[in-house]
Amino acid sequence: MIEISNLHKRFSKFVALHDVSLSIKRGSVTGIIGPNGSGKSTLIKCLLGLVNPTSGTITINGSVLDGACDYRQSIGYVPQIARFPQDLTGNEIIDIVKGLRKEPATLERELVERFDLRHELAKRTRALSGGTRQKLSMVLAGMYDPELLILDEPTAGLDPVSNIRLKQFIADHRDQKRTVLVTTHIMSDLDEMADEVVIIIDGRIRFAGPIRELKLQTGELRLEVAVARLLEREAA
Repeated sequence: MIEISNLHKRFSKFVALHDVSLSIKRGSVTGIIGPNGSGKSTLIKCLLGLVNPTSGTITINGSVLDGACDYRQSIGYVPQIARFPQDLTGNEIIDIVKGLRKEPATLERELVERFDLRHELAKRTRALSGGTRQKLSMVLAGMYDPELLILDEPTAGLDPVSNIRLKQFIADHRDQKRTVLVTTHIMSDLDEMADEVVIIIDGRIRFAGPIRELKLQTGELRLEVAVARLLEREAA
């Protein structure tokens, strides 16, 4: 699904990514984690075409990213902080996005019901809580049933019920052979949602593989402790 080869990104004198190579298979849920400033956001922005790498290649679903934007139609993206025009309602924002796409939003109604948004979408977004805006962002990202779903801190601000529904949505997405990338600092959520994990430190991949393999390597049963052990080894 995703093949990254020798990806390098430099911002002036600062190198954000050092020759990153990575394969992410179709139908998996992969967590991308690392300390603040590790390069996670730069990697995601490269996948979304928002940042051009200094060198290296990215292939998504057979398409080499070369500046064209057609491949983005197969991607759903939920940013860490959902920002919308405050004077528009949720329904109006959904209609605007639908007006930009030719294909039908096949999962719109299902996601509105799943996240219990039916009575919230008539409100202007300035009146919505952060968690409700996050759920609206999930609807926008998922309503076209994307082959690749990229979620940046998706559980932030969600109530317990919505958190469970989000995890089930991610599981359903994987079961349908879709691919999900999740960045989060909440390791317990990742332990529940993800099959594999990629750990980035100082712009370099320090681990990429199944979560169970990381736990075996570190001798820890909990993901957050396993990650902490790896980080301690890297620091040493």
